[in-house]
Amino acid sequence: MKATRNLALEAWMREHGYSANALAEAVNQAVDRLRGRPGSHDGASVRAWKSGRIRWPHTVTRLALEEVTGLPITDLGFVPRGRVAPAPAASEQEESDMKRRTLVGGIAAVAAAAAPGSSTRRIGMGDVHRLQHRFAEIIASDHRHGGQLGIEQKAAALADEALNLQNSGSASQRVRANLYASAAAFRSSAMWAAIDGGRYDIAKTHMREAQALAEMSGDQAIKFRIWSHTGTMYRHLGRPADALAANDVARSLHITRRDPLFASLGLARQGAIYGTAQNRTGARRAFDQAQESMGRATADAERPMWLLAFYDQAELDSLALSAYLALGDYPTAERHGHRCLSALRPHMARSRAITTTRLAHAQLAQGETEAAVSVAMKVQVPAAVHHPRVSRMLGEFGATLRAIAPGSPTVQTWTEHTAAWRTAT
Repeated sequence: MKATRNLALEAWMREHGYSANALAEAVNQAVDRLRGRPGSHDGASVRAWKSGRIRWPHTVTRLALEEVTGLPITDLGFVPRGRVAPAPAASEQEESDMKRRTLVGGIAAVAAAAAPGSSTRRIGMGDVHRLQHRFAEIIASDHRHGGQLGIEQKAAALADEALNLQNSGSASQRVRANLYASAAAFRSSAMWAAIDGGRYDIAKTHMREAQALAEMSGDQAIKFRIWSHTGTMYRHLGRPADALAANDVARSLHITRRDPLFASLGLARQGAIYGTAQNRTGARRAFDQAQESMGRATADAERPMWLLAFYDQAELDSLALSAYLALGDYPTAERHGHRCLSALRPHMARSRAITTTRLAHAQLAQGETEAAVSVAMKVQVPAAVHHPRVSRMLGEFGATLRAIAPGSPTVQTWTEHTAAWRTAT
């Protein structure tokens, strides 16, 4: 079937003076803001969008295009998979340009007219896409800071905003399902921030609300995220049986059979739980299977932003580091720690602090006090002082160091360094 040119995108580019290369550069920069590393688009990518050869870009590209243009992706002429794009006649070019200018100029007025309670309010996928932009911001903030009460509160407020939108007008079943999925996604981020901050009672409240919203949405990916987070929460609480039960719910979802990357994440988190349960054989088998599944995952599959933003080889090694540290296999833990740090994406500040601290623990347990202190001193001040998990683990590191080498110069170095942390804040 002959590709249909994307006249809407062409019109927007002409109106705003974008060449193919200029738009590619702007999209790459937006991708960098969304996931912490630039995109790889070029002029050829944009020409493929304009020609209609690519009718529905990947998730992160769609979000980046929306950020650059300020318009919903479907208003830019892109067509979701499974739909047939209309084939406008050549004579419709001028009319298309006029409609595009009218849309761009009047979008604010349309939004203002769509006030809650108005009988004419029609909720559409554009509203959903705007929520998804906010979700990307929450994800980025979590990777920079993690565990902060402010992130939890903002995510919870956005979940409420998504639910309030449900009652602000009419919508199709598809839009309503997406709104419930957005609310569940925000609530799951609030849950994760509470888990990461050690606020487990409130995390359970977020969990229950997130699970109910996910059921109403029918979204397999967000169901996986919530149950997988639940397993992690129980692992941190030292309840491996409950953690395995929750993680098994995530792993039993159809999405893990459809996409090996979801299967890999479920298996890697299972391996971390086995570490807490002191099941050495189970942990090793789970990580081997997680690695194998990751190797089968194709790079071009459609996946949600939250998964693309964090799960990769570095995260798999981070979970293995946690498991082998709990099992007392310190050389293996150290090996995974070094691998994780070498592959960790630059924007993963919270993950870098946690991994660095765990690596220092693995070295200290092997009697490498000077190397361990040198590594621990690399943890950045904000995480060392303000992130609850990192702060607690560094406190335990100091206590172990003083027990192993009381009165040594290494202890003195560490004591002076931690005092400087407190002074800096």
